[in-house]
Amino acid sequence: MNISNWLWIGLNTLLLVAGQFLWKYGMARQKFELDVISIIKLLLSPWILLGLVVYGAATVIWLFILSRVPLSVAYPLQSIAYVLAVFGAYALFHEPLSVPKIIGVILIMLGVSFIGFSAHGS
Repeated sequence: MNISNWLWIGLNTLLLVAGQFLWKYGMARQKFELDVISIIKLLLSPWILLGLVVYGAATVIWLFILSRVPLSVAYPLQSIAYVLAVFGAYALFHEPLSVPKIIGVILIMLGVSFIGFSAHGS
């Protein structure tokens, strides 16, 4: 796998995480119930809309990635988003960072490393 594919996967992952952070920020700023009025207000929220745009961009990039990289390599590498989300949620939203979460992040990083090394050799 060449360096540009790695960069595209990295950009895609960053956009996915950014979209999630925008949605979380938007949801923290409003009360949400499962009714029509709440859903309309939700969909008109600038933070939610921006998150949708960012997610849309990530989806277009993902389609490009899938045209160049095997799914069995690209999808697991994208799981680095979990790592970014755990530490980003801690930093931005003051969510707790526990020992089990840190161990989980380390295990994800190990798994991604194995996949990344195997992709490098193929």
